[in-house]
Amino acid sequence: MTMKMDLNVIIDQMETGEQDVALKALQSYNKEMNLCFTFSREEEQNREHLGELVIGFLNRELQPSCQLACLETVRILTRDKQCLDPFINRSAMSTLARYAGIAVAITATSVGSHPQGQVDGEGGDGEAAEEDSSEMVKESSPSSENPDQDVIAEALKSICNILLHNETGQVVAGDLQLIKGLAKRLKQCHDSTWTHEVRFFDLRLTFLLTALKTDIRSQLTQNLHGISLLGNQLDSILGLSWPDTLETARAGLEGIPPEELPPLSRQQTELTMEILKILFNITFDTTRRKVDEEEAAEYRHLGAILRHCLMSYADGEERTEEFHSHVVNLLGNLPLPCLDVLLIPKVQQGSIEYMGVNMDAVNMLLGFMEKKLDRGHKLKESLLPSLNLLTESARIHRETRKFLRSKVLPPLRDVINRPEVGSALRNKIVRLMTHIDTDVKDCAAEFLFVLCKESVSRFIKYTGYGNAAGLLAARGLLGGGRDSGNYSEDEDSETEEYREAKAHINPITGVVEEEQPNPLEGMTEEQKEYEAMKLVKMFDKLSRTNLIQPMQLGMDGKMTEMTTEDMQKLSHNPLFPSQEPVNSDSEGET
Repeated sequence: MTMKMDLNVIIDQMETGEQDVALKALQSYNKEMNLCFTFSREEEQNREHLGELVIGFLNRELQPSCQLACLETVRILTRDKQCLDPFINRSAMSTLARYAGIAVAITATSVGSHPQGQVDGEGGDGEAAEEDSSEMVKESSPSSENPDQDVIAEALKSICNILLHNETGQVVAGDLQLIKGLAKRLKQCHDSTWTHEVRFFDLRLTFLLTALKTDIRSQLTQNLHGISLLGNQLDSILGLSWPDTLETARAGLEGIPPEELPPLSRQQTELTMEILKILFNITFDTTRRKVDEEEAAEYRHLGAILRHCLMSYADGEERTEEFHSHVVNLLGNLPLPCLDVLLIPKVQQGSIEYMGVNMDAVNMLLGFMEKKLDRGHKLKESLLPSLNLLTESARIHRETRKFLRSKVLPPLRDVINRPEVGSALRNKIVRLMTHIDTDVKDCAAEFLFVLCKESVSRFIKYTGYGNAAGLLAARGLLGGGRDSGNYSEDEDSETEEYREAKAHINPITGVVEEEQPNPLEGMTEEQKEYEAMKLVKMFDKLSRTNLIQPMQLGMDGKMTEMTTEDMQKLSHNPLFPSQEPVNSDSEGET
């Protein structure tokens, strides 16, 4: 009851229209509600009314302290997704955009191009709202020479809340071209005027717009040159220098190995991760379409920055892992031919060299992938981005494939333990090949298959036919052979241990097994034929009741269903005559 009375008192004080009275009331409300994120249903109408009053105040000439208090109240009220009506009409959104410094002039055509019902506020006159909105949008944004950045930050936070909770607000934000205002300020990445908070919420709002609106994604990428714009942001935040084409270093610390560089600051990491998330949104489809030379150059430049991020550390292991996760996610969106930037840096002292190529980045990716694998938590979300990235890198870069194979599939010596048993990286990945999640098992199998140059015999050698069957069946390769990948013709080296045991290895399990007694030993030929016929009948009965679906290997190497006719052909096989043996007491037992 106390809270309700307080809110009514605040509304009464706001309705006086006096700035000093309103300021005192709002400051009291903001202090009490600053950490409140859940709201009672009983006060919904009062909160909506307070929101209308605050927006009305913001459309007047206010002293800076009153502007800030009003916007803090809007930020608190917009946390409640049930009470957003005062804030999602065009007039209110324009007001907030103006205070955020991201309002742009809107032409008459674009203002009138959307249905009235989508953007008008509750109880407002449509024409008046639009006219008022146009006037507001054309007003100048806060000057970047001496802006009140606390006011800007509060307005940005409020818009973020609105977009997060309300689809109409998202539509209005698109109508008002907020992305253009954001892009204009993002270009000022070298301007030290802006505080960390303003820069962060500029990026957070850009992320929300690109995550929620596909048309804004395209607009930022194509019209506003989002890749280079955000790449420049990364360059500035990370303090990069470019000692050579597509080679990065930290300015003032050139020549120092990555592991010896100081970690990135908390603010650098926060801003960088927001940019990486935006870039992920706007590059989501690049692997599925062709890019021209100009785009490829942009992506390669971005790839070089991502390599630098991959080799950098944040403050603390947990933050570093989160940071690297965003880097890996974005690397997976780059056009595949552009991934060669991971291998471009020259080999330096302390670098991991393989075939004359710097493998530091690939080794870092492999270590990151194994860490996610060992953790075993939400493998589909956490493991697959890095595993897919390694698979595609290995598919198109011979040096990467051979390096990864040396780490994951070294020459086979253990022929006693099954491929899925053990703590080596090969054992861990083979275990994934029978994972309950289809995406996880397919991705694990694909990775090993590529490392085996898509050779069926080599794949079976390292995984066992039982583990490999799923991928081979899907590819139509159960009969052997090689898929259509383009690989060099180097030979698979065999260790002495493998060569000696090769003839005794069970191809299904991939290991040498103790010789088992022959279950048919001691049977006459007639008894063997009877047992075979009995087995066929059992399969036929289970098939007819739909408990199982017998399969057979087709001429194309793929598994196909066995029909009743196929089963009958088996029963008429000359090896299985139709007459029963003399001792047929158990004929009906199946």
